[in-house]
Amino acid sequence: MLVICGVVAAFAAGAYFWMARPQPQPVPVPEQAAGPSLASAPPTSVPASQGSQVVVHVYGKVRRPGVVSLPSGSRVADAIKATGGVRPGAATGSLNLARKLVDGEQIPVGVRAPQPAQAAGPTNPSPSSGAAAPGTAGPLDLNSATVEQLDQLPGVGPVLAQRIVDYRTQHGAFRSVDQLQEVSGIGSRRFADLRSLVRV
Repeated sequence: MLVICGVVAAFAAGAYFWMARPQPQPVPVPEQAAGPSLASAPPTSVPASQGSQVVVHVYGKVRRPGVVSLPSGSRVADAIKATGGVRPGAATGSLNLARKLVDGEQIPVGVRAPQPAQAAGPTNPSPSSGAAAPGTAGPLDLNSATVEQLDQLPGVGPVLAQRIVDYRTQHGAFRSVDQLQEVSGIGSRRFADLRSLVRV
């Protein structure tokens, strides 16, 4: 009888310890922070810079003087090339052909650039200073200019300069700048380049 009681007690103790054993708990997996991953994020797009242009006025001893449009970053040499290049026998002088162009500038090729008009002030003119002498800053007087001075105008060579002087000799003094169009060899395009550079 004692043996049976001992077996039952041992079985009950084993069952108690079996039920009281620690149970393994699953380890929670940490969730990733919400938000788009770097791999799925769309790449930042950089807008391509659109090409710009510069507009310059080339005049003087070039084949086709006028206004030209060139890509931004172009040089003076590119502007001269766009107007047909330098005329035969002409030179660019001290012009810096490697200089970058600035929008809206004027490029005199083989001629002296017009000087800006000086501000009026209380000056004491000398007794001999009458009308402005040819060659000074300002428009050139068609009725007193020499062949050499007319040759310095844009699009005017020695031949055309001589024609202007011959016309003045045959028909008398110029009465208006528009009369310059009557000289052989001066068309509407060339006259447009000369109009602001001469006077009567």
